Amino acid sequence: MWQQTAVARRLGLSAPIIQGPFGSGLSSVDLVASVAECGMLGSYGAHHLGGDAIRELAAAIRARTSRPFALNLWLPFAGSENPDMDDQQFVAAREGLRPWFEELGLTLPARPARFTPPFREQLEAVIETRPAVFSFIFGVPEPHVLQACRERNIVTLGTATTPAEAVALERAGVDMIVATGFEAGGHRVSFLHEPEESLTGTLALVPQVVDAVKVPVIAAGGIADGRGVAAALMLGAQGVQIGTAFLACEESAASALHREKLFGTGPTQTALTRGFSGRLARGIRNRFMDEATGFRHESAPYPVRAWLTGQLKAAALKANRPDVLALWCGQGGPLLRHRHVRALATSLVEETTRQLALWLH
Repeated sequence: MWQQTAVARRLGLSAPIIQGPFGSGLSSVDLVASVAECGMLGSYGAHHLGGDAIRELAAAIRARTSRPFALNLWLPFAGSENPDMDDQQFVAAREGLRPWFEELGLTLPARPARFTPPFREQLEAVIETRPAVFSFIFGVPEPHVLQACRERNIVTLGTATTPAEAVALERAGVDMIVATGFEAGGHRVSFLHEPEESLTGTLALVPQVVDAVKVPVIAAGGIADGRGVAAALMLGAQGVQIGTAFLACEESAASALHREKLFGTGPTQTALTRGFSGRLARGIRNRFMDEATGFRHESAPYPVRAWLTGQLKAAALKANRPDVLALWCGQGGPLLRHRHVRALATSLVEETTRQLALWLH
C-alpha cells in the first residue's frame, strides 16, 4: 500500500500527507486536529506566538486529538531577531505605507518594543510541549536544539528549496526534509542563497533532493489533489506537504474572504513579491502587490515590513478590501474542490490510490 511509506511509519500516520503550517494567524486548532483525526499530520505555524501562547496552543490541540501533530517555527535569519533599524529608519519605512493607512482610516502605528516574539522563548516552549514533530524553515537549527529533540523523540522536519540546502539539513542531523518547489504559496524559505536565486519547480527539485540525501523527502509546491500526490511518490518522495488546499478548508483560520479568493484563483493569478513582508512570498496578485516597489523594499526588510502591513489586516478585512490583504496561495489554486478537511482527506487518498493503480496496470 502506498500509504505506508517511511514518513507514515515514523510518524504513525494512515497516509503520508502533511498539512502545511500557516503563519500570520492562518493556522487553527480546529484545522490541525481535523487533519490529525484523518490520519494525516496537522501542523500549526507558531512563529507569531510567544512561549506561553505556544504552551496553551499545544494543550488545546491535545484536548482535541491524541494523534501526532507538528509545531512550526521560523529560525532567525538575516537579522530578523533584532533588526538593525533606528527610529528614523522605522519612520521612513512607516511613511512608505502612509497612503494605505489613510485609505483604511488608521493612524500610523508607533514602533513596537519587538517585531517578533523572542525565538529562544518560542523554542523552549516547543521542546517543553513535545509535539510529535518540530518543523522549521529558513535554515538549520543549532546542534543542541536537534539533540534536545532527539532526546525527547521529537522528529525534526526542515525545509529546502535546493539540493544543497537539503544536504546541509541532512548533515546537521535533521530527520526529514521538505523539498518545496517555487509553485508553493506563502514564503520562499531559501537560506543558502537569495530566494530569487532558488526558484526550482517541484517536478525538477524533488528527484534531485531524493538523489542528494538519504533521509526521507517530502514533496511540496503545487500539490492539491491525488494526481499530485501520486506524481510526488513516483519521483521518490516518501510523503507530501499540502498547503493551499488545506488553507481553503473552513477549518482553517483564513478569513471567508481569503478562502473565496482561493477558489476563484486562475492559473496565472499568483505572483511572487516582497511587498507584504520584506521576504519573497507567493500570493494572489492584487493592487497592493502591484504597487509595492518591486521584489525588494530596502527601507523595510523582514520583519519590519511584515509587522507594518500586519497592522492593516484587521481594518482591511472589516472593509472587505482584498486589494490590501496578503492572500497567500500556491499555483495549485485552480485545482481546489473541497471546503472541508474530511472531504479533502478522503479525496486525496482515494484519488492517489486510483492514479497509482492506473500506472501499475
